[in-house]
Amino acid sequence: MSDYNWCHNPDCHKIETQSRVRGSGDNKVLRTVKIKVNRFNGYQSNIWNYFCNNSCLFQFLIKFGQEVANLRPVTKPSETPIKLKKEKYESYRYEWNSDINGGTQRVPYQATKTTIESK
Repeated sequence: MSDYNWCHNPDCHKIETQSRVRGSGDNKVLRTVKIKVNRFNGYQSNIWNYFCNNSCLFQFLIKFGQEVANLRPVTKPSETPIKLKKEKYESYRYEWNSDINGGTQRVPYQATKTTIESK
């Protein structure tokens, strides 16, 4: 397998940047960007092995996003069981009171903090 890929955006070669200019003399062209493949444990697991930048990635998704989603359709929601932990604590809020100096009064109340416990 090659150590390089070409950017998968079909319009990458139309973007006018100096890094895409190739050729000599009057035979200049804009060329698709060549991307060095970064291998992680032998796998091509990085989206940036296929797109040269965010612009090319999003242009590709705008053009082919529906087709990509149809490759592996999601017909029902996924769920993960969790445990919630609720913890009560005393907190404060401020209320306007024109009878006191400064106009605000600190008032205590019972608040609840909800956290997801990891399994």
